[in-house]
Amino acid sequence: MSWFPGAMSCKSKVAPSVDFDHSCSDSVEYLTLNFGPFETVHRWRRLPPCDEFVGARRSKHTVVAYRDAIYVFGGDNGKNMLNDLLRFDVKDCSWCRAFTTGTPPAPRYHHSAVVYGSSMFVFGGYTGDIYSNSNLKNKNDLFEYKFATGQWTEWKVEGRLVARSAHGATVYNDKLWIFAGYDGNARLNDMWTISLQDREQAYWEEIEQSGEIPPSCCNFPVAVCQDKMFVFSGQSGAKITNNLFQFEFKGHIWTRIPTEHLLRGSPPPPQRRYGHTMVAFDRHLYVFGGAADNTLPNELHCYDVDSQTWEVIQASTDSEMPSGRLFHAAAVIHDAMYIFGGTVDNNVRSGEMYRFQFSCYPKCTLHEDYGKLWENRQFCDVEFILGEREEKVLGHIAIVTARCKWLRKKILQARDRQKQKSKLECSEESEDSSSGSQKDSSGRSRGPPLLEVSIREADAQPFEVLMQFLYTDKIQYPRRGHVQDVLLIMDVYKLALSFKLSRLEQLCVQYIEASVDLQNVLSVCENANKLQLDQLKEHCLNFVVKESHFNQVIMTKEFEHLSTPLIVEIVRRKQQPPPRVYSDLPVDIGTSLVQDMKACLEGAGHEFCDIILLLDGHPRPAHKAILAARSSYFEAMFRSFMPEDGQVNISIGEMVPSTQAFESMLRYIYYGDVNMPPEDSLYLFAAPYYYGFSNNRLQAYCKQNLEMNVTVENVLQILEAADKTQALDMKKHCLHIIVHQFTKVSKLPNLRSLSQPLLLDIIDSLASHISDKQCTEMSSDI
Repeated sequence: MSWFPGAMSCKSKVAPSVDFDHSCSDSVEYLTLNFGPFETVHRWRRLPPCDEFVGARRSKHTVVAYRDAIYVFGGDNGKNMLNDLLRFDVKDCSWCRAFTTGTPPAPRYHHSAVVYGSSMFVFGGYTGDIYSNSNLKNKNDLFEYKFATGQWTEWKVEGRLVARSAHGATVYNDKLWIFAGYDGNARLNDMWTISLQDREQAYWEEIEQSGEIPPSCCNFPVAVCQDKMFVFSGQSGAKITNNLFQFEFKGHIWTRIPTEHLLRGSPPPPQRRYGHTMVAFDRHLYVFGGAADNTLPNELHCYDVDSQTWEVIQASTDSEMPSGRLFHAAAVIHDAMYIFGGTVDNNVRSGEMYRFQFSCYPKCTLHEDYGKLWENRQFCDVEFILGEREEKVLGHIAIVTARCKWLRKKILQARDRQKQKSKLECSEESEDSSSGSQKDSSGRSRGPPLLEVSIREADAQPFEVLMQFLYTDKIQYPRRGHVQDVLLIMDVYKLALSFKLSRLEQLCVQYIEASVDLQNVLSVCENANKLQLDQLKEHCLNFVVKESHFNQVIMTKEFEHLSTPLIVEIVRRKQQPPPRVYSDLPVDIGTSLVQDMKACLEGAGHEFCDIILLLDGHPRPAHKAILAARSSYFEAMFRSFMPEDGQVNISIGEMVPSTQAFESMLRYIYYGDVNMPPEDSLYLFAAPYYYGFSNNRLQAYCKQNLEMNVTVENVLQILEAADKTQALDMKKHCLHIIVHQFTKVSKLPNLRSLSQPLLLDIIDSLASHISDKQCTEMSSDI
């Protein structure tokens, strides 16, 4: 079932006497409201455990997903290694032993298993008798299991791949990729691949890796997302870290994912661990469990590949949470993750199966949309004149004033000067300018002139980095460690201090401190001294006098040319280090883009509004640049023409949303908020399609909101909204609830305020669904 609010016409009145041809966005997938069984988002559910007569509890095993089933192979039960194959049907939640024929792999654990086509491939692992501690060895054999026939076959493959266990494995581009692991004597970090297309032609090929290759490690997971392979943490001896590494299949290049952009106070990466799982779903990586510094945490961590940020998933209130565990295994089927087994407290093996329901919401494009507005420089209304060279940088008053109080003050002063200048000029041209209307040679309106704001203390290059931060809440880090790039960020830091942008201060400090090395520390230190950046100077001095750094630094040519006062400071600090000062004061992390744009909408940006939105004749001031950044409908309108009176009528198709629903839509446009009453979701369900938002995130939240939150208490309001928007399937859903809960619904005060046609619809539904006996019983209750 699908519905459109009113007739989804592509021609709509947007201003008096002005027709606007609106091309409905084809880039946004249109969702439909289908009501049926659904699962609560972020809910953990405990499924039937594996019975002992089917298979033993276990850890260090593998699981793979094929169609609607989970396949479990190998592992150990605490006494013996296993090589049985179990099958769990996710539809009817039943366990059984999978049918097999042929010779299976020897009992093993810490092996790997992947799915390619209609087969499962098992590689390597540790075999032998753990009970008697005999014949223990690592393997490099490769077995195929065909799901259709249950046939096990060993591949006899040429190549000198080192036998290993506790490695990482994945499938990409018709090949099996093996990374790192343990060979019985040492941890590895080599990589091998083999084509799975033709068994007769297959051979092992070692991959020449480059970039920031992870340290040798074992007991780590790998996952493929957006055509890249990710590795997180694992056992690396003394080098164990909580780093996340990314591998580019195309160029065989490794990159360590930076953490310098993560502000203090924002969710950090998971602590270092081993024996954990990591799976990919949509644009996210999900990390669960493992042993983290002698604890077994059970938080679910989520990494967003697009924004490069971590968060801890808050499970739904009705979740049945799994306990912490390590050496469990995980796989994804449809939009859920399944976790089986593992070692729990007191070294006990588990036979539990848990299901976690992912959220399928499209990503928030707020920062990306504002970033594009900055890059394109469309609809700019302010021109900053910078430094002694008077270089010019364009911007948007609405966003700049919302993000920075210092620049807001500058803009207000410039605007007051512009008004005073206009009053002194009596010509007709100056009157047009002061009223915000200019004409080109053809007589068309060009919009208001650019407001000029002079900032002598800022140069263009660092100011543009600062502006990028105002629009996106982040900065595009230059090449890490290069002296000139570090000095640029120091100039940005100086501006952040002057403009009182605490959030940007932190980003700059974290980048600079992470970039300081033996080659650039003296240059950074001297620049910090020159700019009076005491915190950075302190960091550099402490870096220089470290035992492992001092001799190398003072032998450089740069040290010979260092200013005498700095040399004295370094020598004195080496001889007598100052006592460390610890502060318990909370760190001011400043306000985020979301917080600032929320304040802007709620009134802080009112004096900078430059457009009037008319909702059923009622005016709502707003900001052109913000509307254009978030909606292709408004962007096309403002680019093509602008109504002379600066007023735009608001509708969704032929339907005018309620005032409350319209405010919910503005909250989404300004700062990405998706929280709203269910009845607002009904009005706004078609808004992403009509207004051309970047994706259907708002629509997905509206759908979820309606599915989860139609209750007896609000069903009548939603029924009214459904009737007004001609959402027939939602109206039917509401009538169904009213019929089955009529004893409670009949006591609601707003039942008597419903229109006559809606009351007749309720009576008709009652007549169709309630028997004579039920009518008699119900009438006695009323």
